[in-house]
Amino acid sequence: MEPELLSQVKKELSSFPEYWDENILLKNKVIEDLREYREDLIEKLLTNIKIKDAYSLNVSSGTIFKINEFISMLRFKNYWADSYTRFSNEIGLTSDSKYIKYNNDVVIDYPHKDCVLQGGMTREDRGKNEVYHHTILAREEIDILLSPKVLTNAKRYTSNGMEKANQFDQSDNLILKGNNLIALHTLKERFSGQVKLIFIDPPYNTGGDSFKYNDRFNHSTWLTFMKNRIEVAKELLASDGSIWISIDDDESHYLKVLCDEIFGRDNFINNVVWEKKYTVANDAKWLSDNHDHILVYAKDKNVWRPNQMPRTEEMNKAYKNPDNHPKGLWKSTPLHAKSGSLTAEKFSYTFKNGVTFTPPAGTFSRFSKESLQRMDENNEIWFGKDGTATPSRKTFLSDLKNQGTPSKTIWSHTEVGHNHEAREETKKFNADEVFSTPKPERLLNKIIHLGSNENDIVLDFFMGSGTTQAVAMKMNRQFIGIEQMDYIEDVSIARFKKVIEGEQGGISKEVNWNGGGSFVYAELYQLNQKAVSSISQAKNEYELINFLNEISHYALYDYKVEINRLIEEINEPKENLSFDEKKELIIRALDANLLYLNYSEMEDSEFEISDIVKEFNDSYYNKSKEDL
Repeated sequence: MEPELLSQVKKELSSFPEYWDENILLKNKVIEDLREYREDLIEKLLTNIKIKDAYSLNVSSGTIFKINEFISMLRFKNYWADSYTRFSNEIGLTSDSKYIKYNNDVVIDYPHKDCVLQGGMTREDRGKNEVYHHTILAREEIDILLSPKVLTNAKRYTSNGMEKANQFDQSDNLILKGNNLIALHTLKERFSGQVKLIFIDPPYNTGGDSFKYNDRFNHSTWLTFMKNRIEVAKELLASDGSIWISIDDDESHYLKVLCDEIFGRDNFINNVVWEKKYTVANDAKWLSDNHDHILVYAKDKNVWRPNQMPRTEEMNKAYKNPDNHPKGLWKSTPLHAKSGSLTAEKFSYTFKNGVTFTPPAGTFSRFSKESLQRMDENNEIWFGKDGTATPSRKTFLSDLKNQGTPSKTIWSHTEVGHNHEAREETKKFNADEVFSTPKPERLLNKIIHLGSNENDIVLDFFMGSGTTQAVAMKMNRQFIGIEQMDYIEDVSIARFKKVIEGEQGGISKEVNWNGGGSFVYAELYQLNQKAVSSISQAKNEYELINFLNEISHYALYDYKVEINRLIEEINEPKENLSFDEKKELIIRALDANLLYLNYSEMEDSEFEISDIVKEFNDSYYNKSKEDL
């Protein structure tokens, strides 16, 4: 039964035909008008006693309408019925008492490798008191934010060097510079349903790591930030694809619940535990943190299967040949199993030497009588040196040489590397060491081996130092990387160029890498993002005023912003607003929907897009602009 309050809301809104599409309420339109304080709408709602009692506050001078609370009810009414159904019948992550999975807010920026650092900060292990500006948009405020964007400054890197690119081929490796949420939606236009493996190393959202994040970036904002990106990442995955997410204890369990909601619990594969450090932190206040988690989800668990791990010499040492069997090395394995249909009570078999096999109590025969007879005749049953021991099967190494083994879920640093090893690898490409916790190539080698095959597409949209892409290139996978920070040129691109030249660090010798390959680099065409970057870099009031004057020539402000009032506010003495508050005010005044140029507007003469940029974009989207 529909809650009485919602029924009353529908009753009052029924007198506004512009809010209805047949019987469907256009909530976004209602919300937009409420945010604009449409008087007749507010008056109509407050004439209803039930609505007034629930969403107003009586004060001596009149009545205050709780617009934000009313909007919140409208936006989340898909799940809100009454207190019983809300708390008794549904379990999930919440933010401000609303379920995250119904939250359509979009978190554009975040204080990590996906954002702009303030004050010229270039290394994430600096202990500065940085202030970050992030933007959260409610769904009804979004119009063209996530539309396909124009790609510019396209370059192709090969063993012959770098050249401008005017074409994009489906098999090209691709590096995109720009906000990763917006870049993911641009990728969706070309690669939806085609990516075999996604690995991401997102911000861990912990004050204990090397990156000093602003406390305002709270837990629920982080979850919304991750939700936005993982949802579109799922659309990029192939039906037999998988996503691997590196995270630590602070958010791993919440992230697991979030991913359960996005992918479905049935598509959860495993939680891999990686030993990232091999030394004990003697200064640890509680326990020494030596591991990270890697959450693994399949797009469809019924379809996805991991590759097997190759056999090692250590595994093969267990195989001997004490009876000189002509098939060679073997080891004994039990004839019984923990499950099956041939129970101990109903099964027994007598071999030709008179020894009878009966599964131990509570176990089952692993083989049928016909299979046991065949193995007995081929001398593939072992009865011990004296011929009277409990019979077992001879499992021959020759039968297993082309077979691998399943991966364990605990990965030691000796097997896949550790943080220190990864830092040494990245130092070879940039001595300033931008990253304090990169991932080792051996770790990505194992993940990419398990989750993909040669020529499959591998995506990492928190690219950072570029380990995923470097390893993918050495393993002959097609790769896509996304990064927003300016160090992409000095670190990531520099690394990929060295890989093309045949550098011998990381896994190069293990996979016999001798160089080769190519990749295309392109940038999202900046509009307001350029202004955001400029304002974020201001170090003092003087620079801020100069930047504000500079961006005034091209910045696109929200239509509700009065520019003259904004400039007056910024020029006021700093006791009115702090320096950081002024920066945030300017950034929030910019139209967040216009951070980058839409592909649909590429032909607009206002932007003066060159022919080579147009040609590259048309080849990338591979369809006419009218189709977008």
